[in-house]
Parts: sequence; structure tokens; C-alpha cells
Amino acid sequence: MNIDVLINNAGFGYLESFADSDWQKQYEMVQLNVIALMQLTHCFLNTMIEQGHGKILNMSSVAAFSAGPYMSIYYATKDFVRSFSEAVSEEVKGTGVTVTAFCPGPTATGFEQAASMDKGSTMFRKAAKAEDVAKGGIRAMMRGKALSYFGSYTKCMSLLCRIVPRSVARKYAAGMNQ
Repeated sequence: MNIDVLINNAGFGYLESFADSDWQKQYEMVQLNVIALMQLTHCFLNTMIEQGHGKILNMSSVAAFSAGPYMSIYYATKDFVRSFSEAVSEEVKGTGVTVTAFCPGPTATGFEQAASMDKGSTMFRKAAKAEDVAKGGIRAMMRGKALSYFGSYTKCMSLLCRIVPRSVARKYAAGMNQ
């Protein structure tokens, strides 16, 4: 079987404090956002290496660059996706295979309703169109960079999260998520 492209795009988030959250929902989020992505990557990676080419696109998020109060598990899973993707990208250098962590910001996909964010969160007020984000993800994957952002907003936010004190980034994320 010849596998050229793997896009790990499935995922969900949930807006609620960790203490008040439904444990099963949080567990399922880790299973989908982390475990399924790892399983699929592991399943197809060796085939791609053996054939000498292949591209893997793992959907991370701008959330990967900060702790996320009221969405703690979601932010943590997206940080995992980013870190994992960057590590595997380095491991497969020179094989013809690339692994890209793509980090969009808020995207109009219905995610906000599924995550119960339509209760007042400010995060999705200027969400990007899903079609534009998808095209950006494909372009990023084709370039083969280990880490890529969608638009200047996400690049700026990721840089800010590395520059400002973590306590400031957490407070900002908490405000966005409430």
C-alpha cells in the first residue's frame, strides 16, 4: 500500500473548569486529540519511510503555546501535538518524509458550539474561515516545515506567549475562555 499523505485533523475541546468537568469527556478528548493522532502517525510512518516519501500534517493550535484555564485538557493536548510533531519531524529528516504541526487560531467550524463556547467566550468573534485554514494547512504541509502558523495573528500570539511571563499568558487565556 502506497501512502503519500496523512492529515490528523480530528479533535475537540470543551469549555469548563477542570474541577467541574465531566471526566469521561476529558478522557475522550485525550483519546482523540492525542492517542488517535499517535496511533495513526505510528501506523503510517514506517510505510512512508520505506517508500522514501510522505507528508504528515498534524493539527495543533495557537493554544499549544500557553496554559489554558477553563480548557486545560484541550490546550495541553494541542501542546502535545506540537511538541510530538516537531520531535518526529526531526527524527525523520533525510528520509523523504515530513511532519508538520499546523497551528491555526480560532476557526469557524462549529467547534465553539461543541465546546460550549457560545456562552460568551470572546475567542471566536474574529474566527478565520475553515476553508482558508484548510488551504493554509495544505500549503504548510507541502512546504514540509516542522511548525507552521495560520496568519499573522497566530504567529504573533505564539511569539507573545514565549516573551511575556507565563502568568500573564495564563490570565489572557483565561479571559479569552470565559
